[in-house]
Amino acid sequence: MLIDDPERAALRTPLRDLSALTATARRDAPVAEERRALTADAVDALTRAGFPRHFVPGRFGGEAGEFVPLVAGVADAGEACAATAWCAALFAAHGRLAAYLPPEGQREVWADGPDVRIAAAVVPPQGAAVAVDGGWRLDGAWRPASGVDHADWILLASWTDGEEGREHRIFAVPRAQVTVEDTWHSLGLRGTGSNTVRCEGLVVPRHRTYTLDALLRSRPGAARCHTVPYPMVAALMFAAPLLGAARGALRAWTGERLAAERRHPAAHTVLARASARIHAAGLLLTGAAERADRGEITPLAVAENRRDATAAATLCREAVDALFHASGLRAQSPDSAVQRAWRDATAIAAHAALDPDAAARAYAEAVLSPAGGDGP
Repeated sequence: MLIDDPERAALRTPLRDLSALTATARRDAPVAEERRALTADAVDALTRAGFPRHFVPGRFGGEAGEFVPLVAGVADAGEACAATAWCAALFAAHGRLAAYLPPEGQREVWADGPDVRIAAAVVPPQGAAVAVDGGWRLDGAWRPASGVDHADWILLASWTDGEEGREHRIFAVPRAQVTVEDTWHSLGLRGTGSNTVRCEGLVVPRHRTYTLDALLRSRPGAARCHTVPYPMVAALMFAAPLLGAARGALRAWTGERLAAERRHPAAHTVLARASARIHAAGLLLTGAAERADRGEITPLAVAENRRDATAAATLCREAVDALFHASGLRAQSPDSAVQRAWRDATAIAAHAALDPDAAARAYAEAVLSPAGGDGP
């Protein structure tokens, strides 16, 4: 479905039907945990809310949206179910990645409209890609691919030979052309269904592939969300579900304390410190999203966003850790909302995109280099 008006700035509206999404996500969270995949109702709700179309170019009916409402919407969903929020964030983010495909490839992906759900396994490169006439042949396995059971397309990445050496190349493949193996048995984010994808002799045409360095280059005339370099927003996308999980843990823990006959002796300190950490994390992520939407794009700004997103993730993890350890025996129950939030938060915080040391090195390099900007 092609819309002639390029990018359609008027479509950049906040996400919708979030209350319906959060209600469905909260209701289905235990089922998603048990099945290790989101329910069809939860996927339908996050699709109706507009996550898959959020960054889709306007000419295909998408929103070409902004990062501030996305972070807020993902965090809202994460309060109810971190796995739902994780898939919602990634379906949105992968739509942004697919917008870097050549025009013919974009038309194929969004031929049926902007609500296409796209899974991905692009970092690190996996499997094998061999050049053939008109494209590349893919063989091997890629993991993990969150939400792949509910996806229409999937982005896969492999190393390929280029004129200047090895290239990190991304391929868009219809979900129906790959095999999904049930391998997702995790401590946290159980409901994401982040299974393994396998291809054998699958040929991908040239118009459905590009190299990762395209994500670092500005695209003249494109919507703002398609000119922001990948490192400026990657950690932001992964931190937003963690913020939601932390808020959910705080709400559950507070409810348990109100209902308990005997309170933890330091409940007031745990509550104050955890809530302050979570509030600070929200401010950091909102600031990073605003920088991505409105700020000048410089090496220092990119490094500041990585710094703030990883710092927010650390604050959320610390808050959930404290709440879990102050929950006593109650949190050992498998149906404890605090325990589930703790497992989900622990899994998210361990993601490579949220590595605080890597973000710190990038920030120091940006600040201390001669062209780093005005300093901290």
